[in-house]
Amino acid sequence: MADLPPVEMFLSSTGVRIYRIPCEAFPNFIVYCHLLLGDLPPTLVDTGSGYGASNKQLLAGLEAVHTEFNEPFRLADLARIVISHGHIDHFGGLSHVLEHVQAEVAVHPLDRRVLTHYEERLIVATKNVRFYLQQAGVSAEMQEVLIGTYQFSKKHVRSVTVERELRDGDELDGLRYIHTPGHCSGQLCIGVGDILLSTDHILPGISPHQSPESITAFTGLAHYLESLDKVARIGGFDLALGGHEGPTRDVYRRIEAIRAGHERKLERVSTIIRDAPAPPTVQEITHTMYPRVQGFDVLLALEEAGAHVEYLYQHGRLEVTNLDEVEREDNPPLRYAVA
Repeated sequence: MADLPPVEMFLSSTGVRIYRIPCEAFPNFIVYCHLLLGDLPPTLVDTGSGYGASNKQLLAGLEAVHTEFNEPFRLADLARIVISHGHIDHFGGLSHVLEHVQAEVAVHPLDRRVLTHYEERLIVATKNVRFYLQQAGVSAEMQEVLIGTYQFSKKHVRSVTVERELRDGDELDGLRYIHTPGHCSGQLCIGVGDILLSTDHILPGISPHQSPESITAFTGLAHYLESLDKVARIGGFDLALGGHEGPTRDVYRRIEAIRAGHERKLERVSTIIRDAPAPPTVQEITHTMYPRVQGFDVLLALEEAGAHVEYLYQHGRLEVTNLDEVEREDNPPLRYAVA
């Protein structure tokens, strides 16, 4: 197993003990799962990717809660598993955990089908990604490479049963569920007294990856920024524990910084389009923004740039220039100019 940060415990103002358990979701990429103990059924938020050593690391982390922190908790006591959102690094290990426990599985309705009909969802999502890549101007050869990249490490996951849906504003066993779509359709944050389990919505060092809503409904930068505003309006959180990186000590200042970062990126996209010798495609915009990306990061860069192009277009700041091709052909690359 890779060297991982230690399991840590955080105590909320409501007395809930939150154990932060690291797993290596993919090589050199750590995800955190959270075990909640106290005056509530023992609850696990997220289960890692299920890839590589992730399952063993999660089970070892849960065992460490007992051996290193003297909690009476044992794996068989787990009563509920909440999946914060339908990205594989957060739910890929779910079926493995369910081999060891009988626990209720809960997720937001918009991500329920990702868990209950995973095989179907993978086929449909792959089709949507391929359509997007065509529209972005990616060559047919590179499309095949990127589709293979997209499907990487997803074949080990299988569908599971979901017993409970968690909706925006639900309060259950002292936890408050906040629907924060954008990074993912069914993204949930969880209020635990003065601590926010921000999962992938708010991270201390990076802005969560953005993907166009044209690929998946209820994603996209517009939804994400609205969800940031939603959390900012709630108030009362002194600490955020995300699915990656360390804790966020000043939640509201971090929200402002993330917003400012996206404004800079939107301006960068506008400048690239304005300065281009001819109206560029998303692929050409991406190459200018991220000229050195490789491997899986190529796909992430295309989605990130595309999410910002989509936002600008939705808000009337861009226009499509090759309307004759769009009218004549099935799915040609779109070319943009500043409106």
